[in-house]
Amino acid sequence: MKDRIKILFLTPHPEEGASTRYRVKQFFPYFNSNGIECIFRPFIDSGCYRILYKNGYFFKKGFSLIKGMVKRAGEFINICNLDIVFVHLEASPLGIPVFERLFSFYKKPLIYDLDDAIYMKSISPANRLAYFLKNPTKISDIIRISSHIIVCNEYLGQYARRFNPNVTMIPTSIDTDRFIVRDYKENNNKKVVIGWIGSHSTARYLTQLDGVFKRLSTRHNFVLKIIGAGKNNYFHGLKEASYSDWALDTELSEFMSLDIGIYPLPDDEWVKGKTGFKTIQYMSVGVPCVVSRVARNIEIVEDGVNGFLAGSEEEWLEKLSRLIENPELRKRMGLAGRISMEARFSIKANAPKYIEVFRKVYNERYGKRNS
Repeated sequence: MKDRIKILFLTPHPEEGASTRYRVKQFFPYFNSNGIECIFRPFIDSGCYRILYKNGYFFKKGFSLIKGMVKRAGEFINICNLDIVFVHLEASPLGIPVFERLFSFYKKPLIYDLDDAIYMKSISPANRLAYFLKNPTKISDIIRISSHIIVCNEYLGQYARRFNPNVTMIPTSIDTDRFIVRDYKENNNKKVVIGWIGSHSTARYLTQLDGVFKRLSTRHNFVLKIIGAGKNNYFHGLKEASYSDWALDTELSEFMSLDIGIYPLPDDEWVKGKTGFKTIQYMSVGVPCVVSRVARNIEIVEDGVNGFLAGSEEEWLEKLSRLIENPELRKRMGLAGRISMEARFSIKANAPKYIEVFRKVYNERYGKRNS
């Protein structure tokens, strides 16, 4: 096998997109130091991503779609110099896997990374136009033509194995050199900050806790901090609730500013395909969290040890109250969360698994040729 493997990484979003950042881009330093040459090509750029989930901007979104298609077509100019193509979610938003099929036609092994149940036809209200680009069979088609599939949880693994047996589960990971434990002394003598940091896709689930926070505010003084959900007021009547936009350069400091993290989710098929990553992010900075007792959260959180699981309004109220009232419990649970996260969800734990897949796929396609 040659010294370096050249891999083209195709993603729908730039680094600002959480899945692109955490499933792909953050691993590049490790990959490069282990003989993997990384070429990164997102479909849309940062400018388009900033408006992607906002209402309107139809002309700009349409122009970005055309621009992305042209860029994708341009990737075939240097196709002979590539060893592997890595596709995260999809190479383009078209309803057919046209680019994935073309790479397969040129005999380039395809590694497909799936970290969301995007085979279900779920669309943001701000992007109803994209509904007509979606095709429920597209993802299964990509899986069939791929040399190997990487998934973030076993639920997606079961789906992928229906079409291809070559599946590896690698959970979404955190860079523990960057995400460090918060300073527990920083918020002494201040009101406890309860927070949620995310995006439009799960912000609507915050309404599940409207009754919880109305009742909680009659018992305790706290600040509620919502980042990335837009300017919608999800909790009417709370005097100390703030809403702000998410930004890449402040993401880490925002997580570290919290005393308690929350992650409400429904118990449905779409959520079963998620990685439970917000839970892992809270744990990575030592922030104790209260999360819905559903899907991947059940596998990540040991209730009462490294976090709290909640399945009813009474449970949410009781467990949030315990954390508000007890700073030592917050610290103990936060540190326990950090320890469990490092063992299972860190780059150091999971990056070698990617290298193993890359070398396996390379050897299966080129081994005899280079032996």
